[in-house]
Amino acid sequence: MSMSLRERGWRLFDQIVADAPKRETNPWCRTSTGLVFTPDYDTLELLLGVPVHLGATSQSGVPALALDVWVSYELRRAGFDSDRVWPRPIEPRVLPFEITQFVTGLPAKLRADVMQRVLTGRVTGAAKSANLLGKNYVKQVDVVMSSWATGPELMISTKRMDSSFGKNAANRVEESYGDAKNLRLRHPQAALGFVYALNAIALVKERDTAMWLIDLLQKLGREDDAYDAVALIMPDLRGDQEAAGTEEPDDAGPLEVGAVDDEPAQLELVRETVQDDVKQVDRVGLYDDEVPDALDPGRFFAVMCNRVLDNSPINFHPRARQLRAEAQQAQS
Repeated sequence: MSMSLRERGWRLFDQIVADAPKRETNPWCRTSTGLVFTPDYDTLELLLGVPVHLGATSQSGVPALALDVWVSYELRRAGFDSDRVWPRPIEPRVLPFEITQFVTGLPAKLRADVMQRVLTGRVTGAAKSANLLGKNYVKQVDVVMSSWATGPELMISTKRMDSSFGKNAANRVEESYGDAKNLRLRHPQAALGFVYALNAIALVKERDTAMWLIDLLQKLGREDDAYDAVALIMPDLRGDQEAAGTEEPDDAGPLEVGAVDDEPAQLELVRETVQDDVKQVDRVGLYDDEVPDALDPGRFFAVMCNRVLDNSPINFHPRARQLRAEAQQAQS
């Protein structure tokens, strides 16, 4: 069986998420200081280990997917509908909720045929990535919650930097700032966020650059017309794990609305039967000593979820509202 690194990655990601012990737990909890969101860092550490296990470089798209999968997983933990949050936990990863409802309501035989057409990309609307029109150009957004009726309610971009810190740091932040302005000006009511993963080794190899970048990330979350919140994750990659991110993906050209991007450049195929198993994946630890409160992932998810719920009618997202309310009513 031939399988690309990306396909192998997805298989492991799906297995990790499906078996996550905290998948059904309420991420909200009430403390003496108020209501807080508690992310599942154990699952994140395992997801970050997948590209290391596969030896996947940035060109494969797998290291970046680890972040996307975790962010979408946390939103589902918060109670948002699984089919409304992209990437979905099943193929196709991007599919409007209305199409899912339509297919589900079909007779069984017809439903199976239509779903097969969806999975093979023969139905308009199914895609590998979500491309959204901003004020001036179409932008691929990594994690999205949207529907035909509401338009985008949540948009989160993710970036990883595992090496070449001084060379690429400024470029990545500048791109993200421009993307935030582009998306915010067309979708002012949507929750807009940015998750940045910086290899903790940067604090040793290029500390000045790392501290400058951390300071700039905090400032990105203070603009009223840009990001509502920014999160920083610092994977503690060992020297033998740094190969997972030594190559930067090529910059994409102009996108069209609804366009389906080509697969990443690296499509190395495994010619024998692949038997990847989560038990073979080593966790990648997280370093948080230098993560400021303003960039704390728990704060980030709290801001994102609250903005979506506060900017939508009370009959929208009932499960997410229920989980938040249950935590608020619990004894601290």
